[in-house]
Amino acid sequence: MKQLAIIITSLLFSILFYDRSIGLNLSIFSLITIAFLVFYNPIKFKNKTILLHTFAYVLTAIFVFINHSYLSVIANCAAFFTLVGTVSETSSSIYVQWFNGIYTTIAGIIQRNFDKNEDTQKVNWKKDIDLAHWAKLIGIPLVFVIVFILLYKNGNPIFNDLISQINFDFINIQWVLFTVLGYYLFNNISKPIQVEPATSLDLKTENELYKSDHFSEEKLKKEKQLGTTLLGLLNLLLVFYIITDVMSLSSIETTKASELSNHVHSGINTLIASIIIAIGIILYFFRGNLNFYAENRTLKNIAFSWIILNIILIILITIKNQIYITSFGLTYKRIGVHIYILLTFIGLVTTFLKVLKIKNLAFLFRRNTQIAFVVLIVCSMINWDATITKYNLTKAKAYDVDYLIKLTDRNAVILYNLKDNIVISQENKNRIETKYNNYMLHLSQRDWQEFNYEIVANLEKLDKTKD
Repeated sequence: MKQLAIIITSLLFSILFYDRSIGLNLSIFSLITIAFLVFYNPIKFKNKTILLHTFAYVLTAIFVFINHSYLSVIANCAAFFTLVGTVSETSSSIYVQWFNGIYTTIAGIIQRNFDKNEDTQKVNWKKDIDLAHWAKLIGIPLVFVIVFILLYKNGNPIFNDLISQINFDFINIQWVLFTVLGYYLFNNISKPIQVEPATSLDLKTENELYKSDHFSEEKLKKEKQLGTTLLGLLNLLLVFYIITDVMSLSSIETTKASELSNHVHSGINTLIASIIIAIGIILYFFRGNLNFYAENRTLKNIAFSWIILNIILIILITIKNQIYITSFGLTYKRIGVHIYILLTFIGLVTTFLKVLKIKNLAFLFRRNTQIAFVVLIVCSMINWDATITKYNLTKAKAYDVDYLIKLTDRNAVILYNLKDNIVISQENKNRIETKYNNYMLHLSQRDWQEFNYEIVANLEKLDKTKD
């Protein structure tokens, strides 16, 4: 029964994806994958963590259908590996779940067949399917049928003509191989595996930091003095930098894109170096027993001040980048700056919590990877090409039409609808119309597996294109 489920899903895999681009098929595949995993692992899907990751996987599938972007596809793949890895071990860290999910997808059945652990469920071919019996049942009659067909062809001209008309071109070797790939994929994920010793080591590692046996007050006192002096001086330097940065912010010439770009990019470079050094220094001094030293309050306060000052630096960079966006519109790089700023802010906050609650490096890595996964899913919710186009043409003081035209076709409809409301050359209007018409033609030629929200939203226009 379970082997039959794998065969059916492998056939559906080929029907959905063979010689097709990404669209509705990936959303359907996500639902099939969930049903398949539930069928093979029903007890595990009572776990809240698995249900949460299942919801995230479904959510990314919806975003693929709506936005049809590379980012949404990447988010869906990440959610797939996360779900498979979570089924293998629900309590492991998300990065270990990714590792388990990827490894299971690539080599699950191979690992299960070589695993000697009695607790691991293996594929029992003799129990599930009697291969020898089926080989005899299909192979022996087939051989004799072919032999007698060759004999009868020579004895009857009418029979020979009928047999000659049989065309086996319908057999597509590539489709068969693609189906085998689907069979291999679903066979791998049927029973997700745990990569050892990575999984067990992760489960044993706690988030808490504990006091070690070697506790030298004299050494800790010297280390505290070094940390206090170093962080104190860096705080003074950063305060001076922030003051000068605020002064420079008021003198920025918003009409010059090059000047704004220089301010933002130089600020980002400073931010990168500052955050890395800040987190590195704090993690060094609060890596062990200094967390439990009775006289570490001053050092902790200076470390907290350093983090707060870096957050102020982040705010200044955010303001500069937003001025840049308001003046010259959105681009992927400017959006990327905002996302990077968000992630660095989160990194500072988790570092603050690590020092405050005496956590270890595992805590930082676990929390930050979880948050990064959530940020990826949230970002995949947005049609960035359409958002950039709409913002630039309706709110930005200046914009680059050539940049908007060169974006993917996911902004073709909005660009076409707004082309008459903006002042651009006739040449650019013609380019927009060409892009729109080609996009509509492309949508009209898609099969049902490649459907997405854009096709549903533009059915009337697509009918006219066909006519």
